[in-house]
Amino acid sequence: MRKIMIGLLGVSFTTVAFANSDQKNYQQFVPKNWKIIETAHGDLNHDGMQDLVLVIEENNRKNVITNDGLGNPKLNTNPRALLVLFKTAQGYQLISKNEKLPSENDADSRCLADPLEDGAVTIAKGILKINLHYWLSCGSWYVTNNTFSFRYQNQSFKLIGFDQMSFHRASGEKSSLSINFSTGKVKEITGKNEFEESTQPAKTEWKNLKKQYDLKLQSINFKEPPEFE
Repeated sequence: MRKIMIGLLGVSFTTVAFANSDQKNYQQFVPKNWKIIETAHGDLNHDGMQDLVLVIEENNRKNVITNDGLGNPKLNTNPRALLVLFKTAQGYQLISKNEKLPSENDADSRCLADPLEDGAVTIAKGILKINLHYWLSCGSWYVTNNTFSFRYQNQSFKLIGFDQMSFHRASGEKSSLSINFSTGKVKEITGKNEFEESTQPAKTEWKNLKKQYDLKLQSINFKEPPEFE
């Protein structure tokens, strides 16, 4: 029995050692005075290995400013970045980086909540999704969710889809937009209401994008509202 227990403990220590080794490996991509605020795991290049996406944020007190008006009394405007790391037999490899993520707070829109909620970055079936949630405690009744979908192809992460849901907290009016950049098709749904059952069916409209887009993860400015036509 004692031999078995020793064997089990050996497996446990080995697992912990591998975990610590992995952490040390990806920590090298996090700059000094920055911290990891969110992680997502999944196979992004279909090689059977669990890749890693990190959302990192600078940890600088100078970027935390006092707010004497509406909104949070302290505004964290520290910059953020997104790192995509592929897992290899030798460790992690940095594949893509985006330094245009929104900060926790916005000095120009002080009532805006953090657009990057928990679970804002996900990986499913090889697709990387980034969801930005816009909710303001003052100045607007609208709640908006913007979801960007990326697929790894031709050695880069290409934007293949964009979905938007907009909801008015007072009237209950709700609309949605879905863009497939691979087909150039746009689907818009209007006429829904969150608070009441409408006798009128929701209106669904299909149209084509007027221009072609070839957008990559590293070039997208997530701080600005996207405009596609």
